[in-house]
Amino acid sequence: MSATLKAALQSGRRVYGTMVASSSPLWPTMVQSAGVDFVFIDTEHVPLDRETVSWMCRGYAALGIAPIVRIGSPCPVAACQMLDGGAAGIVAPYVESAEQTRALAGAVRFRPVKGARLDRMVARPSACDPSLREYLAARNGDLLCIVNVESTPAVANLAEILAVDGLDAVLIGPHDLSCSMGLPEQYGDPRFEQAVRQIIRQSRDAGVAVGIHMVYGDLETELQWAREGCNFILHSGDLFLVARSLRRDLAELRAGLGDDEREGGPSVSPL
Repeated sequence: MSATLKAALQSGRRVYGTMVASSSPLWPTMVQSAGVDFVFIDTEHVPLDRETVSWMCRGYAALGIAPIVRIGSPCPVAACQMLDGGAAGIVAPYVESAEQTRALAGAVRFRPVKGARLDRMVARPSACDPSLREYLAARNGDLLCIVNVESTPAVANLAEILAVDGLDAVLIGPHDLSCSMGLPEQYGDPRFEQAVRQIIRQSRDAGVAVGIHMVYGDLETELQWAREGCNFILHSGDLFLVARSLRRDLAELRAGLGDDEREGGPSVSPL
């Protein structure tokens, strides 16, 4: 499962998934029927506790779907907690430096080593004892380390971030990036598009997978970025997909029955 996902990303192939906020035990089999490779479970903006997330991870993993968890902050301890709970990988939000990325990648690769020894191994992986290196490779080799690139400092430091050993993918956060650029939700602005192109090009040139999370399901935009190199395809999410489908169906029902249409916009804020 996670080994297949990691191999696909490392080879440059596309993988497909969606964001899941619902913790309903009925949800995993419904999502499985869509044919996803992974699910993105968000704990940065969605109030899910560790026990609930662990049950979700175990449920999706049992169905052969890799559970990728976004932690609440770029904290190596939080990354280890989610991996201990069954995550196949983590996404760290608002990462802006190689130092942050190195600490996160070290936590993923060298878990459960901590403290001063972890610091030494992150600084010089070759210093790891052969027996410990073999153990950690078997234990953690299939886990994924992904960072959100969603600010102008992150774009400025992207070359250094991408050079960190153990980084598997970067995920562009378009909402936060547009705000950081002073272009809130202006996704068609040429300056925003140029920033996205730069991230995609630099990531793929560095052999790192890249994706962008367009939550409202703008398929044409998603296709555009995938054709330009995105291979970590994270499509919308259950909150947005249900809201959009319900709005569409209710509009058709009202029109068919001659009732007045109601004004409707996004029912949830961007993540």
